[in-house]
Amino acid sequence: MPRIQTIQPDVASLADSCLGYLAENPDELLAFMQFAGFDPDMLRRSVGSSALQRGLVDYFASNESILLALCANTGITPEAFMRVWQRLNPSG
Repeated sequence: MPRIQTIQPDVASLADSCLGYLAENPDELLAFMQFAGFDPDMLRRSVGSSALQRGLVDYFASNESILLALCANTGITPEAFMRVWQRLNPSG
């Protein structure tokens, strides 16, 4: 069982975890790319950008099933994930 993180994750590390999850789940990756309007080359060029990082965090925050799967696989609590999302979206 993954250890629960006690430190607060940052946007970049959360986005990396999200992208890693999508890379391991091709159907979910395709759904994200379609949602975001990315083709594979555009996605590759966007890796590391703040826009993609925010988009990944937003996408996972709005999709409970993949959020919970990500959290179960990484040891990040859903509450910690949503605190990062809240910092990105203070007005909700």
